[in-house]
Amino acid sequence: MIRSRIFIVLLFCAAAVVVIAAVSLGVARQTLSLTSASPHTEYLYIEPGDGLNVVAYKAEKLGLVRRAWHFVMAAKVLGRETGLKAGEYELLAHSTLSGIINKISAGDVYYRRIIVPEGLSVVQVEMAMVATHGLNWTGYVSPEEGTILPETYFFTRGEHASDLIGRMQQNMRRELDEMWHVRAPDLPVKTKEQALILASIVEKETGVAMERPLVAAVFSNRLKKRMRLQSDPTVVYGITLGEPLGRSLTSADLKNETAYNTYRMRGLPPTAIANPGRQSIAAVLSPALVDYLYFVADGTGGHAFAVSLRDHNRNVARWRKFQATQKR
Repeated sequence: MIRSRIFIVLLFCAAAVVVIAAVSLGVARQTLSLTSASPHTEYLYIEPGDGLNVVAYKAEKLGLVRRAWHFVMAAKVLGRETGLKAGEYELLAHSTLSGIINKISAGDVYYRRIIVPEGLSVVQVEMAMVATHGLNWTGYVSPEEGTILPETYFFTRGEHASDLIGRMQQNMRRELDEMWHVRAPDLPVKTKEQALILASIVEKETGVAMERPLVAAVFSNRLKKRMRLQSDPTVVYGITLGEPLGRSLTSADLKNETAYNTYRMRGLPPTAIANPGRQSIAAVLSPALVDYLYFVADGTGGHAFAVSLRDHNRNVARWRKFQATQKR
């Protein structure tokens, strides 16, 4: 009789275990199939050292799960409770919980993007980097002007700003090295540093790609003849050191004694005035074979070039006449 009762109890317990296991399995499966509670794409940032519970509460706060324990249960069911990798993750609306956890376990982090246009100064590049958010600025030191290659860069949240700048500089060194080896003979620039300085001036003088070899030729010819470059962008840099001037240059500005005022000093300024792109560097290392010594805006977005001062003065007169018509 006692044995029968024990058998019944054991049978009941076994049945209860089976039922509980079945229910748990069903709950687990249902939990894994849950989708993000947020209707928007969310960005989950897991810092180094964050444990499962911390990540779960972050997920709940973002609306990726309705309850933090859902995340904990799903991670344990998938065997990922100790495999969550630090980083920022882009999680689309309606992503499944299993998909979210698998993405984090795989370290499929989100890469942020920053576009560095040609002709920005170091100060302007740094401002763009700050605006993208997510970089670590601890111990950051600004790079030298002109050493950053303009292009699109990707980085992960928490990356050091110095490392990102380092990649920009590495790209510039690689590009400059390649172009330096195939440079034209008899150039007035004798070092790579001088080439970058002149390329930065060309970059700021024209945004028309086909004109860059012509502008580079003008400055190369002037350097060979020991003529002053007389470049307005260098004057601006001497005033602002890379920040926008916010106004037109005045005659007083052109007389201002700075190391960058190429109306007052001969040769190249001491540093680049911006970060030049590939086309401007290529133009300086292979300028057009022309005798031009002057150029001025022509009113169409480009420039009129001249060999003689007389022709240049005519072009300047046309430009001033065009300016006058625009003010009417």
